Amino acid sequence: MDVSIIIINYKSAKLVMDCVKSIYQQTHQYSFEIIVVDNDSNDDCKEQVLTAFPATLWLQTGYNAGFARANNAGIRIANGEYVLILNADTIITDGGVDKTITLIKQQTDAVACGVQLLNTDGTNQISGAHFVKGGLNTLLPLPYLGKLIRYLGYRFKSTVPSVQTIHDKIEVDWVVGAYILVKKEVLQKAGLMDEDFFMYAEEIEWCSRLRKQGKLYLFGDPKVIHIGGGTSSDYYTTTENENSKNLWNKKGRQIIVSNMLRVRKQFGIAWFLLIAGTYFFEILLFFFCLLLHKIFTLNKATYTFKNWIDYVKNMGVLLRYFFKIFLNKPYFYKVA
Repeated sequence: MDVSIIIINYKSAKLVMDCVKSIYQQTHQYSFEIIVVDNDSNDDCKEQVLTAFPATLWLQTGYNAGFARANNAGIRIANGEYVLILNADTIITDGGVDKTITLIKQQTDAVACGVQLLNTDGTNQISGAHFVKGGLNTLLPLPYLGKLIRYLGYRFKSTVPSVQTIHDKIEVDWVVGAYILVKKEVLQKAGLMDEDFFMYAEEIEWCSRLRKQGKLYLFGDPKVIHIGGGTSSDYYTTTENENSKNLWNKKGRQIIVSNMLRVRKQFGIAWFLLIAGTYFFEILLFFFCLLLHKIFTLNKATYTFKNWIDYVKNMGVLLRYFFKIFLNKPYFYKVA
């Protein structure tokens, strides 16, 4: 078997069907198996998929296991030389899987790779990134302070970490989890995804370990359509797909905790304390900047006091998990 393709279903039957259909239509050069891992969706996805594509392997987790645990379950039964972590909300185009395997075979120093992800309108999507020391880029979404950090970054001509346009190929530190092709043999040393994560940032931490075994590349061709937010929008009941930009709803709550968990695991205690301390300091800064903004712009501030209140609530949630993360205790960080 050349490649095992792992797809997670969480109440996304149509997306899974469209994704699997595109794999069969576009993959002819290499042998593949498809493993669908269901996170207790209680829908008819299994019946639809197995009726149309009976060779599909189906795993049921029995609970909403999130991204890392569900993918690991699929990896454990995978028979392929390569493992492709593939979001349900992707569409393979122009022989994408075949081309990716061919390209990674040509890079003898590669252990994993991704491709150019596209929005549904054909525009380029962020497909990977370079690491920023200590995870400082996790501070960029912060109101007011984040804008200052971004300004200073541009002022001192810091390299933009995100990779949105790939001309040919580029080496990166991590690949967006919508499409990651990994050599399975590498996982014996790098390990599987960290199962402390529920959702968000787990692929970044995983890539930090994969990268110790070899290089990670992004290829400009092939291109894969990534709808975005398709498998998480049901759980979070939100229409916002820019999941790193919102810090005051339920989705943002999970993002904050997962980011802090990633910083602790990847960069250690000191950076964790610095980043977390900055998030808590933002409570005061956010309030006073918002107050001044309201006074001097006649109520035309970008943010609202409700945003601030909800941000404070999310900081309360982070505080609830703070010491577990600090001590790096094994725990399933699924935020209620």
